[in-house]
Amino acid sequence: MSAAAKQHSKHHGHREEWSGQFGFIMSAIGSAIGLGNIWRFPGVAYTNGGGAFLVPYIVALLTAGIPILLLDYALGHRYHGSSPTVFRRLGKAWESVGWFHVMICVVITSYYAVILAWAVRYVMFSTNLAWADDTTSFFLKDFLKVGEPGVNADIVVGIFIPLALVWIAAFIVMALGVTRGIERINRFFIPFLVVIFAALVIRALFLQGALDGLNAFFTPNWSALSDPGVWIAAYSQIFFSLSVGFGIMLTYSSYLKAKSNIVPTALVTGFANSSFEILAGIGVFATLGFMAAQQGVPVNELQGLSGPILSFVTFPAVISMMPGGPLFGIVFFLSLTIAGFTSLVSLLQVTSAAFQEKFGISRRSATMWITGVSGVASVFIFSTTDGLNALDVVDKYINELGIIGAAIVACVVVSFVLRRLPLLRAHLNYNSMLKLGPWWYAMVAVLVPAVLSVILVATVIELIKEPYGGYPVWFNATFGWAMIVGTIAASVIFSLLRWKTPVDDFDPMTFHGIEAAGGYNDSPVGATATEASASSSASTKQ
Repeated sequence: MSAAAKQHSKHHGHREEWSGQFGFIMSAIGSAIGLGNIWRFPGVAYTNGGGAFLVPYIVALLTAGIPILLLDYALGHRYHGSSPTVFRRLGKAWESVGWFHVMICVVITSYYAVILAWAVRYVMFSTNLAWADDTTSFFLKDFLKVGEPGVNADIVVGIFIPLALVWIAAFIVMALGVTRGIERINRFFIPFLVVIFAALVIRALFLQGALDGLNAFFTPNWSALSDPGVWIAAYSQIFFSLSVGFGIMLTYSSYLKAKSNIVPTALVTGFANSSFEILAGIGVFATLGFMAAQQGVPVNELQGLSGPILSFVTFPAVISMMPGGPLFGIVFFLSLTIAGFTSLVSLLQVTSAAFQEKFGISRRSATMWITGVSGVASVFIFSTTDGLNALDVVDKYINELGIIGAAIVACVVVSFVLRRLPLLRAHLNYNSMLKLGPWWYAMVAVLVPAVLSVILVATVIELIKEPYGGYPVWFNATFGWAMIVGTIAASVIFSLLRWKTPVDDFDPMTFHGIEAAGGYNDSPVGATATEASASSSASTKQ
């Protein structure tokens, strides 16, 4: 790092970094691999053409997932900060976009931790198959004690203790920091998760009826490829699965060292996540094939092939039928817990980094506030007898309206309002052995916003025409529309508060030592005066 770069870094304060490329990759994969990989992908693939779904799925990965992942990486690494910091440095008017990312993560962490608490309890339930013969009644009535929407909201004591343990574990990891906390658990948990989940899949493959399940999963329905809904489902799955577009990967990439090999890292993360999803699909449908064989019905007549019902109702029923069921159950729910926990800490890091940088507080203080507020919401909203109902609605709205909307805004602002794509591509190419071509512009500026806009409009129309999930209109309004309006309002309010740390005088060119090193090839269209001057005055290095 040049003397100017060191002085610039000192002025803006020391910021944590990953120990190296491997630590970052493990953490990025840990964030991407979550509960949705195990309980969402298999059902989405099965209902959208089976084996044929892999065609639009791979296309979506290459044309949307990896391009937006690269956009997140470029923004975070170049502007060296949390999501609000990055968008503030792009332009003061856009700071609220970054805070919207933070508010989305606050909402998700509040209910995500509760699902982890369920998984922890089910690890224990697996030891003696506590759910007995009626897994549906056990999950909904005995365990969650689900009532009518809005009738009562009593705290479920059986969820409170494991939920407290989840939040204590999250606090410890977050308080330890990026390298000693987040990176360390991902270095251990991700390889461990792959090993135990692969063992789970291998065991499932040797069950009676497993081949029937795999045939149901992989047999292609090629006619489905002519259905636009199948392609939209593929893009939706890739987008949600990779944790892109709402601050996670942006924040994680901001902890990379000044000179990092960025583009290949995105490819590794993207393909690792998709490989795990396909592995999950194999394991899930091999197991469902066994269940169908035991019940003497075709796989397509089984119910509960995705979501919480798959994990906490269908799988316990299978576990009760199979030899060595308790061990299988322990490993399965332990896999859910690990996959979910690594994603939970990535969500918390988005919020922690933002509060540290905006208000100049320590990591420990930020962690205490964040886990405290989210923990209280977890207990008093999502771990009650009305918790599953509220969780279902909030998850629908925050994912399919909040995250999608935030991603569209980011793509449009960066591509057309600020016109930073050439500059960001130059930054990626400067920091990568594998160079990114101009095709990236078309993906980020045109294809992704267009596809996501179609998804967003279709979802809004659907939610307006008919209340989601059959819940009362007021219930959807409270936990759906009002929640979206609340996150937007909070984003604007936080963007108006005064910064306690230096933010506006940050110069990416000086910080990264780019001018001294020889500059960029590409003309930074729409760059700040400082960036444009630095780039144009430097000779090309590549």
